[in-house]
Amino acid sequence: MRQIPLVDLHAQYEEVKEEVKELWDEILDSMYLYLGPNVQKLEKEFADYNRTKYCVGVGSGTEAVHFALRSLGIGEDDEVITPSHTFFATIEAIIHAGAYPVLLDIDSEWYTLSPEGVSEYIQKNCSKENNRLIDKKTGKQLKAILPVHIYGHPADMDAFREIADKYNLFLIEDAAQAHGAEYKGRKTGAIGDAAAFSFYFAKNLGAFGEGGAITTNNEEYATKFKRLREHGQKDKYHHDSIGYNSRLDELQAAVLRCKLKRLDEWNKNRREVASFYKDALNGLPIKLPKEADWAYHVYHLYVIRAEKRDELMTYLKENGIGCGMHYPIPSHLQEAMKEYGYEEGDLPETEKIVKEIISLPMHPHLSEEDKKQVVETIKKFYK
Repeated sequence: MRQIPLVDLHAQYEEVKEEVKELWDEILDSMYLYLGPNVQKLEKEFADYNRTKYCVGVGSGTEAVHFALRSLGIGEDDEVITPSHTFFATIEAIIHAGAYPVLLDIDSEWYTLSPEGVSEYIQKNCSKENNRLIDKKTGKQLKAILPVHIYGHPADMDAFREIADKYNLFLIEDAAQAHGAEYKGRKTGAIGDAAAFSFYFAKNLGAFGEGGAITTNNEEYATKFKRLREHGQKDKYHHDSIGYNSRLDELQAAVLRCKLKRLDEWNKNRREVASFYKDALNGLPIKLPKEADWAYHVYHLYVIRAEKRDELMTYLKENGIGCGMHYPIPSHLQEAMKEYGYEEGDLPETEKIVKEIISLPMHPHLSEEDKKQVVETIKKFYK
């Protein structure tokens, strides 16, 4: 039986390995391992790719979100609105910054944070006091909206910008799954006040391990990102703030530079896989992912909603098809969130979809034979 993995990292490695090895030899010969030329070039190249003025490489996507929040002055006594339907790191980053996470429901079509839900929450629970938006439930100041471009589909950023401007809130993008995605012709990562990317190895643009970056068009924020990642240093051994140790290293930057050249082609391949699935799975008792007419989806994950989800997953795995659930337990119902008072039933759309979602094999090197096997296996299950 042919095994088809959910993600094939080795196929991607084969495409870049010679170029990566050449750059790594140069780095290791020089032993310039600390924020050297590859980090600096990657920051310039990734900023240019996203059409932003600044990019700052950091140690992980989680720290990218954390530093974005801190650099915008968000901390204790503040709160941030974000979706529950996201990898838990989004919520961790808010808490690490000292802020309070307000977890809200998603849009039923794109699975991103619902703008209508955000507006409704603010109108129902917040009041203006001395030009500050205070949440009557928590007594904290609402400071930011943090949409997540989940699975590679952008959130409705104009709707969130309208809300942010109306209430004087920051708008921060979690673009960890959306390298190369577009919203109305603008790259994700170039729309909010700042944006956080992950370079975790399984991402559309992934390192050989961990990494992250923050993009912005604001020079002041970019300066703060750089100081936070390096122990709060203004310059060497001069610390004007308390920071962290979160630098993107030269070896990972070299990998990312090699892969960035191929990102558009790889995203195009992902979209072709998605198109094949859409045509071949049409008519089955499953809900296929949709793409808004204003979006360019890059399909970090291809997530369907299926009747008899658990039985289908078991059948796929028994027949050599890699699959997963992203994410089976909503963030607001995680054990770590008990003290925040969320209960089952609070976010009905989120709680509904997590009982139905399956991620199918999705990567840019998926062969015609593999795609056909995935589809035929699903069809056999429903027969």
